[in-house]
Amino acid sequence: MNRKATRMLLRGILAALMLSAVFAASAGANSWKFEGKALEGKETIVGAAFESSMTIPGLTTKCENFLYKLSIENVGGAGKGSVNELPLYNCTTNSKWCSVASIGAESLPWAAQTKVVSTTNYITIEGVKVSILYAGELCALDETWAIVTGSAGGRIDNTAETATFDATSFKETGTVLKALGSSIEWKGVFPTEAFQTHRLQALTVS
Repeated sequence: MNRKATRMLLRGILAALMLSAVFAASAGANSWKFEGKALEGKETIVGAAFESSMTIPGLTTKCENFLYKLSIENVGGAGKGSVNELPLYNCTTNSKWCSVASIGAESLPWAAQTKVVSTTNYITIEGVKVSILYAGELCALDETWAIVTGSAGGRIDNTAETATFDATSFKETGTVLKALGSSIEWKGVFPTEAFQTHRLQALTVS
């Protein structure tokens, strides 16, 4: 092999090593941590919003004490998770004509993972499915099932230990929820804490 070919080969190897290092750093820089240390094994965390809403064009549905229960772990340095429970209580609409006859999460568990977008940490949830039955003689959606499906992205605030779902977080993560043929907006701020071994310890993603 001549010198030119050798130099090209070495440059190729160096570039490959640098690229591997970048990927390794990206994977390792976005994991679940407690008290600044990467989570080992699994943990269960709970996120509970005082109020959260989903807006189908023309109708907003709000639920008090909106809660999700998430099993988390680090896989290959990246934060992974599984939404196992999503109880929804005391749900109403912004219309005096429409009430919520039934609402519930389906097809659980939903897969979740952490990701970084422009230096900001997010959690994305895939496979979301929530069924809502509306009622009311004068409600345009009376006896109509609205099936909310798709994916959701929430912005993680390490200082406040919250996950915020809104139009911006959905746009940044490329996630979308749909129902009745239209995109819907989900809003909610979820203070989050560990529920088992790491209870009362500071939870961060970095």
